[in-house]
Amino acid sequence: MVPRNRLLQITRIGTAIAGVALIFVIFLPIWRIELDAPQYPEGLAMQIYADRLAGEIDIINGLNHYIGMRTLHADDFWEFSILPYIFGGFALVGVLVAIVNRKWLFFTWAFGFLAFAVLAMIDFYKWEYEYGHNLDPKAPIQVPGMAYQPPLIGFKQLLNFGAFSIPDTGGWILTGVGVIAAGLIFLELKRKKNAPIQTI
Repeated sequence: MVPRNRLLQITRIGTAIAGVALIFVIFLPIWRIELDAPQYPEGLAMQIYADRLAGEIDIINGLNHYIGMRTLHADDFWEFSILPYIFGGFALVGVLVAIVNRKWLFFTWAFGFLAFAVLAMIDFYKWEYEYGHNLDPKAPIQVPGMAYQPPLIGFKQLLNFGAFSIPDTGGWILTGVGVIAAGLIFLELKRKKNAPIQTI
């Protein structure tokens, strides 16, 4: 029988897989915002990585100028300076959980990651809100009462532009890690005392 301070076999395996997967998030695009309009039939896209922005940033900045939105620059986002280290830290601890095989370390990792995911989405929403609402009053194009906040996720029509916001490859990996963490928390909490469990 497995001591109560040790982990289920599936927890150790799942946490190790999640830890390794988080390493890829450092290098893959996490989020994607696509813009579609009649004058841009091929569409415009911006990708958000852990440490930078990519895509047609210059074109999007040019369009933002006309409606009074601030231009986008990676240097304006303090998050880019710490996100790679956060993902690396969660990756390292995830692998350590599988090796050390201690329940307290697993719960610290799992609840910590889920809390980080919630805070990250709140921060992303605040970023979108600021850029969509704090407009230059001297902008060439002004529509009274209009804000240009992109959707947190999904589709939103902004004047003649359709904005589509979705997770990119890294974002789907983060979603998968969150599902794994939540599922393993459930299994560990559900485990009955002194239940016979196979270990590795």
